[in-house]
Amino acid sequence: MGNKMQLDLTKKYALIVAGGSGKRMESGIPKQFLPLKEKPVLMHTIEAFHKIQGIEIIVVLPASNMEDWKKILLQYSFSINHILVEGGETRFHSVLNGLQKVENESIVAIHDGVRPFISSEIIQKSFDIASQKGNAIAAVKLKDSIREMTITGSSKNVNRNNYFLIQTPQTFQSSIIKDAYQKATHYNFTDDASVVEEISGVKINLFEGDYRNIKITTPEDLIIASAFLAS
Repeated sequence: MGNKMQLDLTKKYALIVAGGSGKRMESGIPKQFLPLKEKPVLMHTIEAFHKIQGIEIIVVLPASNMEDWKKILLQYSFSINHILVEGGETRFHSVLNGLQKVENESIVAIHDGVRPFISSEIIQKSFDIASQKGNAIAAVKLKDSIREMTITGSSKNVNRNNYFLIQTPQTFQSSIIKDAYQKATHYNFTDDASVVEEISGVKINLFEGDYRNIKITTPEDLIIASAFLAS
């Protein structure tokens, strides 16, 4: 693995996972298709990655949303090229399906389709770090105090400086992430770094993310997103 980290990995992918529903958004429309300043959230996300030169974009959608997305593309005359991949039963399976389109000896940034405010600087930084160290995971420090709930029902204070909120992109050398996903024996992972950490045992490299890089999952998030665009 040490030798792989010295390779000149110039091929870049964005694997955008957009498999959410509208349940927490209290909407019948999948959250990735909700309008945000006159176009769907997912289009903003794709546009953010399109700004990176030479990147190939893969979008993973549930099978039930494929035809709707194609109609939306026509409706908005959206012309950014991207590979469409059918999602799986869980997020894990959706990422696994998307990784089938990723070439070996490349770098792939895995990103939530409903994080439309990812900046070019963060994306490029993730590619640079992953090229050098094998992986790069965006994260931000906690702003609030936190407490840990014990099994007895009481709680105790913990040092917030020891904890981070994990974001996407989570960016990897393709050989590392593809190998981890192929070897996994269960699917209840919450993010891609957890798969690599458990299966491959490699060190996970956190780097400073962005508090504006929010994940739009509730009506309140949509209000905040609209305020970001207005500013």
